Order: sequence, then C-alpha cells, then structure tokens
Amino acid sequence: MNTQRPITTDDEHRVLKFRPRTLARPPGRREEPGGEVQQHDISREPNDLSRYERERDEPDDFRHRMLANLAALAFTVALTAIGIWLAMSIADMRKTQDCVLMGRRDCAHISTPRT
Repeated sequence: MNTQRPITTDDEHRVLKFRPRTLARPPGRREEPGGEVQQHDISREPNDLSRYERERDEPDDFRHRMLANLAALAFTVALTAIGIWLAMSIADMRKTQDCVLMGRRDCAHISTPRT
C-alpha cells in the first residue's frame, strides 16, 4: 500500500522563540507615546471596601431584615416544593406513557372511593 505525504516546503514552518516576561517598567508607571514616563496616582482609588460601608449613625432595621430573610426562605421552600412536585409528575406521566406504548390496556390509575 502506497501512502502519499503532503509536499511541504521550508517556508511553511517557522519556529518562534518566546522570551520570558520581565518587568521593563516598575508597576504603577506608564510610558506615554512621546517617551515620557508618567507616575500613576494610586492614592485616588482606595483598595479597601470603605466606600460600601454604612454610617454607624443609621439605626439597624432588624425587623425589616428578618422579614426579608423570612420572605426569601418562604420563596426558596416554595420553589423546592414545586420542583419536587414537577419531577414526580413527570415521572408518573413517563410511567403511564411507557405502559401505553407497550400496548397494555390497564394503564390508567382509577381511584375508587372507600366506603
């Protein structure tokens, strides 16, 4: 069996030499297009979370926070219950559909009142 190889030339292959990264400039300094080095002012932007803190003079609304937590818990419980009901309903319909597709006649669940 004769295998054919593609014809390649040396122009198609190129080896690139990667140099490791080094810090050409110290952090916080920028070089302008004209070659001037400009110091970046990092003191304007604090890195802490002080801008998100609330003032201590404001009273803590404990009742509102608890009601919001209770509402979130009720929503989560309701969503979980709906998900469980939906999964059980889909499983029951799948069982009934499998029974019908097998050709059986007694697939429907008939509830009888107890007397």
